Amino acid sequence: MRAVKVLVVAVAFSVMSAGVSLAADLKIAYVDLAKVFDSYQKTKEFDAQLQKEGEAFQKQRDGMIQKIQDAQNKLTLMSDTQKASMQADIDKQKDAVIAFDKEKRQELTKRRDDKVREILTDIQGVVSAISKKDGYTYVLNDRVMIYGDPQFDLTDEVMKNLNDSYKK
Repeated sequence: MRAVKVLVVAVAFSVMSAGVSLAADLKIAYVDLAKVFDSYQKTKEFDAQLQKEGEAFQKQRDGMIQKIQDAQNKLTLMSDTQKASMQADIDKQKDAVIAFDKEKRQELTKRRDDKVREILTDIQGVVSAISKKDGYTYVLNDRVMIYGDPQFDLTDEVMKNLNDSYKK
């Protein structure tokens, strides 16, 4: 019985020491992904481009709506037969605005989603390169951490490498 206790203690001790040595080999860092994403020059340029396209879309949409409003204002001055014809035209224009709005919003959303995916892939590539170069076992997004020692924050290094590689 005593031999079993000694064996159990020896096994427990060896498991604990193996765990400690494995933990000592881990090198963990973290990155503020939102800060990197927002500071990336590619993100800034795409945001500006998307803003410009959104404004152009809004201007075109507003023009279509103005035509509908102008036509509706003319309805009161028309005869009943002209009103029916004009109302049918107005209804077609409204349907066209709704279809245009839906199509453009879907197009802009798809482009934004594709670009976000592309940017996140760029960020992941830079983080992977830094991790391999500096021997990190894990690099976490700062949102999943409760606390992170600032010496293990790779955010600035990732931002610098990302923007430097984008300028080339």
